[in-house]
Amino acid sequence: MPQERRPVDRRVVWMSVVAVVLALAVGLVARALMLLISLITNLAFYGRWSLTLVSPAGHHLGVWMVLVPIAGGLVVGLMARYGSRAIRGHGIPEAMEQVLSNHSRIPPRVTFLKPLSSAITIGTGGPFGAEGPIIATGGALGSFVGQLLRTTASERKALLAAGAAAGMTATFGSPVSAVLLAVELLLFEFRPRSLIPVALACVAAAATRLALVGGAPAFAMPDLAQPGAVALAMYTFIGALVGVAAVAATRIVYGIEDGFERLPLHWMWWPALGAIVIGVVGLVSPRTLGVGYDNIDDLVSGRFATAAMASLCLWKMVSWSVSLGSGTSGGTLAPLFTIGGGLGGLLGVAAVATLPAAGVDPRLAALVGMAAMFSGASRAVLASIVFAFETTRQPLGLLPLLGGCTAAYLVSYLGMRH
Repeated sequence: MPQERRPVDRRVVWMSVVAVVLALAVGLVARALMLLISLITNLAFYGRWSLTLVSPAGHHLGVWMVLVPIAGGLVVGLMARYGSRAIRGHGIPEAMEQVLSNHSRIPPRVTFLKPLSSAITIGTGGPFGAEGPIIATGGALGSFVGQLLRTTASERKALLAAGAAAGMTATFGSPVSAVLLAVELLLFEFRPRSLIPVALACVAAAATRLALVGGAPAFAMPDLAQPGAVALAMYTFIGALVGVAAVAATRIVYGIEDGFERLPLHWMWWPALGAIVIGVVGLVSPRTLGVGYDNIDDLVSGRFATAAMASLCLWKMVSWSVSLGSGTSGGTLAPLFTIGGGLGGLLGVAAVATLPAAGVDPRLAALVGMAAMFSGASRAVLASIVFAFETTRQPLGLLPLLGGCTAAYLVSYLGMRH
């Protein structure tokens, strides 16, 4: 039997060892990137040297704050122009493109330039998460190792997926959903030759995260109550509505990208133009600036007033869609979770007001909305469900998540057939 068709052999063992070592390195890179984002945020918004992750929302720069993201956009545009155009975008689609069209070969310089450009974007107020760049960097590192070791195309794909999944695990402590994300978006298969290295890489990355930052859930929320039958139906309906929003958000981003393509300017300047919107929106709604993991934490914990939740959801959508459409560097998971969580929370509040007997919990509705938005936008439905569970550790949320994410997945397929 040809080697590529054997389920498991010594080569798989060797690839698994390589994947584990790779994951340990990716775990360290993930931690280093978070520290770099923290440093740039503190320098840009507070003028101090600190590695503590803070929100830019508390700055005292006044209207001059608008210049901070513009400066970041200029630097990233120059890096993309004279370093590598591959650093543009949010990571996962670019990794998929390399798997599908380039035999999983990613230029080695992306391993360095992608995290640096993303740290500059996010640290200067870009409304992105760190997870996309970490996933992209892990995938680039896996591809680079695969090229060094003279692996086959399928082995490089497995190492790319292992590095990407390790990056997601190191960021959120979500190894199972990282494996599922790799299967749904990168591997497109359940073969042992691919699955075993990826799974072991996620275990290694989770162990690294435990050693570096501890084992607390990424988004802590109060314990949930068992939802009833009517509430389950409501959560599924909320997921479907969020799925409509996911389709709309995707179309809006594509439309903005097309708009930038028509500008009589070199694409190097687009991130700076998009950053003008980041800055102006940041004046109106400061919590749209930066990584925003604290926003997700507050949404699923019910700490947002209704008006503040609506404002954050709206302005985050404006800031994120324009900046992403401009081709800057950053991750989309955190913005999608924020927008979806805010929308889900608002729908949950509306459900309580109109049907109080249904037993809908706005916090659980926010969690369902968060996962449903990612499910609808990425079509990684299983990864979305398990991710929301792993990052909150709320087992009673699994059934509402299953209904809501599947409904969003269905709506996404109906709304975006191509």
